[in-house]
Amino acid sequence: MYKQQQPIILASKSPRRQELMKLIGLEFTIELKEVDESYPDGLSPAEIAVYISEQKAKAFGNAENKIVITADTIVALDGEILGKPNDKPHAQEMLRKLSGRTHEVYTGVTLIKDDKLVSFYDLTEVHCKEVSDEEIDFYIDNYKPYDKAGAYGVQDWWGLVVVKRIEGSYTNVMGLPTEKLYQALSDLK
Repeated sequence: MYKQQQPIILASKSPRRQELMKLIGLEFTIELKEVDESYPDGLSPAEIAVYISEQKAKAFGNAENKIVITADTIVALDGEILGKPNDKPHAQEMLRKLSGRTHEVYTGVTLIKDDKLVSFYDLTEVHCKEVSDEEIDFYIDNYKPYDKAGAYGVQDWWGLVVVKRIEGSYTNVMGLPTEKLYQALSDLK
């Protein structure tokens, strides 16, 4: 069992990540640093998620007497990265692409403690039913998914009505694979 002995900093403004951290019993503070989230060409979606997570962590330098946790979530459909939508037409385009299809969600997580950097990722397949343009507009207008990779949240209407099933970690789709995070914290020496 993980027993928290050092302060933890969560470097994320995501309310979903914060909620998940609280649910697994972690005490933490939020600290944000501006980071360039671009990445080199040729990386796989898993490598992109880990690369960006590591860039976020490296912005903190060495984490003496504390643990810094960063994460980045990527939605991929047939190798295409679906980031956060810029506006309603962009969100509509993304959600039309996801309609009736299976896509992957990758979350890269990085922990820094002292001079150690540990990174991992998780992968979940998400199967969506077909949805109409009217349903897509209803979702965007009522849930405003502009801060979410792939333009949806699995914990809201989209996840309750459109997602038929997932293969893998549910919390990974929310943006933080808590099972793997808890184990990584337990293993961190």
